[in-house]
Amino acid sequence: MGKYDYLIVGAGLYGAIFAHEAKAHGKSVMVVEKRPNIAGNIYTEKVEGINVHKYGAHIFHTNNKKVWNYITQFAEFNRFTNSPVANFKGELYSLPFNMYTFNKMWGVVTPEEAASKIEEQRKEITAEPRNLEEQAISLVGRDIYEKLIKGYTEKQWGRECKELPSFIIKRLPVRLTFDNNYFNALYQGIPVGGYTKMIANLLEGIEVRLNIDYLEHKEELDALADKVVYTGPIDAYFDYKLGTLEYRSVRFETETLDMPNFQGNAAVNYTDRETPWTRIIEHKWFEFGKDENGNELPKTIISREYSSEWKPGDEPYYPVNDDKNGLLYSEYKKLADTENKVIFGGRLGEYKYYDMDQVIAAVLEKCEGEWK
Repeated sequence: MGKYDYLIVGAGLYGAIFAHEAKAHGKSVMVVEKRPNIAGNIYTEKVEGINVHKYGAHIFHTNNKKVWNYITQFAEFNRFTNSPVANFKGELYSLPFNMYTFNKMWGVVTPEEAASKIEEQRKEITAEPRNLEEQAISLVGRDIYEKLIKGYTEKQWGRECKELPSFIIKRLPVRLTFDNNYFNALYQGIPVGGYTKMIANLLEGIEVRLNIDYLEHKEELDALADKVVYTGPIDAYFDYKLGTLEYRSVRFETETLDMPNFQGNAAVNYTDRETPWTRIIEHKWFEFGKDENGNELPKTIISREYSSEWKPGDEPYYPVNDDKNGLLYSEYKKLADTENKVIFGGRLGEYKYYDMDQVIAAVLEKCEGEWK
């Protein structure tokens, strides 16, 4: 018998919820985290009164009422809705594609005019789309593709749209309304005070050890607990013995500016190929430009986001959703299934492109199975 019922590897969303639920069920728990801070990739750091999203913008959104009711126990959420803007060589467009976008693009005023324009342009592709370029044109036409999709996507993936498979874009959100809300979700917002505070609330009363690399001290740490919940990369757990799974990565250049307002919006996507960054995040607008007490903030903090080709050792962000990696993951999954005392969870442990609400749903389901 170990000292703890559960050793949880990773203090991100999955690990923190599992730890909280285990403690609530009377179990003894210890969390170890490689980084010097809790909260994983949703980590927010307060600078100049602004909660900076250190690992990229995270906007909570869900249609799952059970998930919403659960997570709002640990944070009050504001009413932020994601309304990004596209900047194409100084021309500004609404994202998602809606009536503001179509009016700016073609001068159309009614939904009928917009639908007719899109339909006319879609006809350019008459056969089954062979690549991402043809797929996008078949969905929204050439004008929107050229100005709002092509450059951004090529920067994201580091290759020409003609070289990318068509399945990357299955649908594009076209709205014949003036609704600027990017997510079609019933519940959404940002936790007041930042995500780190929310994770701290989940981990209240639980032993957390930071700056500990589980894989480097695996044997001694495993001996401390009856069961392990592992939320790190699944291939790293098995020492990459079947090969390395690939991820997409991003990097950020963050700066504090001595001005109250840089771009007037939380996210502006740069959709031309020439601008090296994919978007600029201005963090204060996730909380309406004010601190927790409602005071105006004199400075602002921006992060330029760049897509970068991932290499082993880089921060893994998103699994690469293709056949090669899917096949390799399925082999690792077979190995994982033989580890009776280990639960693999989260975006890296399950090699899945999870949104935050999907992580919460997955961990709650796992917990229900653990303590029936």
